Amino acid sequence: MNIFRFAGDMTHLISILVLLLKIYATKSCSGISLKTQELYALVFVTRYLDLFTDFVSVYNTVMKLVFIASSAAIVWWMRWHRVVKRSYDRELDTFRHHFLILACFVLALLVHQKFTLQEIFWAFSIYLEAVAILPQLVLLQRSGNVDNLTGQYVLFLGAYRALYILNWIYRYFTEQRFGRWISCVSGLVQTALYADFFYYYFISWKNNAKLKLPA
Repeated sequence: MNIFRFAGDMTHLISILVLLLKIYATKSCSGISLKTQELYALVFVTRYLDLFTDFVSVYNTVMKLVFIASSAAIVWWMRWHRVVKRSYDRELDTFRHHFLILACFVLALLVHQKFTLQEIFWAFSIYLEAVAILPQLVLLQRSGNVDNLTGQYVLFLGAYRALYILNWIYRYFTEQRFGRWISCVSGLVQTALYADFFYYYFISWKNNAKLKLPA
């Protein structure tokens, strides 16, 4: 644990709280990609297979449970809540995320740290998280206008991964055997996917204007 990882965890948690606030307060999931949320739920379930076998700390266990429970709750709200599901932008959320799942699983079989079930699923979750935001970014690009809470959700989500890159840099210089290169490369790819969004978010903030993404 270091300050960069803690800040990253808190930023990630804030992004989820912002999304839950949007859904609960407005009873709407407009502008949110269900496919991205399903991918994140799959990421957390496959990454935390060690939840009940390898205890690290109370903090670690609680955060894992929070991420799994919150992602499941978001998917439930968007799929089955009788009011919220009506606002789902089904016509815009058409990214074929099944191909991402298949590609990431094949990559995990080929590139992993150890050929064990848990390590393969861990690698799969890392690869999938790197591209899970794609359906969300495509939906926002198609819709054009982005409401404040949705924009803040994506911003915090991108900031979380950027902070984790600082965490890995710190660990590289402070740990004798740093071997999380899969996380580093995937994290760089994931952060790069946010670059365009960050640019337009900064422009809208600078001009005090509503955030709009080019179609």
